[in-house]
Amino acid sequence: MNDEASAPTRVMFVDDSKVMLKTASKILSAEFEVVTAVDGDDAWGKLENDHSVQVLFTDINMPNTDGYALLGKVRTSDDQGLSAMPVILVTGADDDDTARQRALERGATDFINKKFLSTELLPRARAHAKYQRITLQLQAATRLDTLTGLANEEGFVARLEQDIAYARRHAQGLALMRVEIGDLDAIVRNCPHAMVEQIIALVAGLIRKRVREEDTAGRVGMGAFAISLPGGHRKGVEAMAAFLHDKAAHALAIDGQAIAIRLITAVVSTDEGMWASTIDALNRSQAALDHVRGPRAAHAAPAASEPVTPAPIAAAAPAKTTEKIAVTAPTAAPEPAPTPEPATADTQWNETLRQLPPRQRAPVPRRAHPLQAMGSFFASLGAVLRGWWSRWFGK
Repeated sequence: MNDEASAPTRVMFVDDSKVMLKTASKILSAEFEVVTAVDGDDAWGKLENDHSVQVLFTDINMPNTDGYALLGKVRTSDDQGLSAMPVILVTGADDDDTARQRALERGATDFINKKFLSTELLPRARAHAKYQRITLQLQAATRLDTLTGLANEEGFVARLEQDIAYARRHAQGLALMRVEIGDLDAIVRNCPHAMVEQIIALVAGLIRKRVREEDTAGRVGMGAFAISLPGGHRKGVEAMAAFLHDKAAHALAIDGQAIAIRLITAVVSTDEGMWASTIDALNRSQAALDHVRGPRAAHAAPAASEPVTPAPIAAAAPAKTTEKIAVTAPTAAPEPAPTPEPATADTQWNETLRQLPPRQRAPVPRRAHPLQAMGSFFASLGAVLRGWWSRWFGK
């Protein structure tokens, strides 16, 4: 990674003039690694085989394949990295606004006039190279799985699409291997989250150590991985799968304690025929993986007697048994019998009423409220005064 970061950016300059190629190479070589081509056909052949070129300068008027045709091939390429490359057209005195408009319609990034080549070529190359580098870094960051350091699902699918396009163009072999951690659902249920992540990272580390520079490995599920192997054939890739099985079962450890992880792998390759598309390749590899798993492993939950964690991690913490203890509530002390109140006239009357048959019971007279007694007094006084008044003054 550090060597790649420190290596000079590769740019390509295409022109049928040897003088222009020599001049451009001299200007650009101060900061860039320069690749030259004499026409569009020469340039296209080199671009297909060299994915490290990041900026393309091309003359418009050339024999065989001119700059317009080369630009069209770049923009319609199946390789996303190639189709998004900055393409700067080098114009001459005979190239008018119509030529520029035609180039823009085909996807030209920028223009530079030959008479300003000595002053503008290097700044333009510097600016477009920086933009392309930042763009690629952002794409890599969004397509990277942070836990494993491998490509995430989006990044892997994009790279697989490029590998399929390249294999189809060059009639080259391509293999796709799928790897899954066995019993992962049970491991997740019975192990701490941090330990599950350690197991996934360990398997990813095994894969990363085994792949070649031209291969692409990605994490496409929680405990699922996929590897694209350009030029790979079934027998060689199956040998690699056997190596991963052996290492996962005997050569992994967490915190100094050896563990055994069961892997499930499946391999498909273009030995049986070129895949129609990226989706076709993924579907074939998924079907092969499901076949290896078998119907029970693919659709049924593991039985209670099956191991649920990688050995010796399988020795999960013993289940805590809860002993039921009968808890008896303390018996409340009997309340003392209420002390009988001294007998009064009211209590004697109520006791007498309780002893009578229901029909002979009379309601207990209620004591009037003091305000009610005063009201009755004034009502009686008013009646006496009215009678007295009518007797003496009524006539």
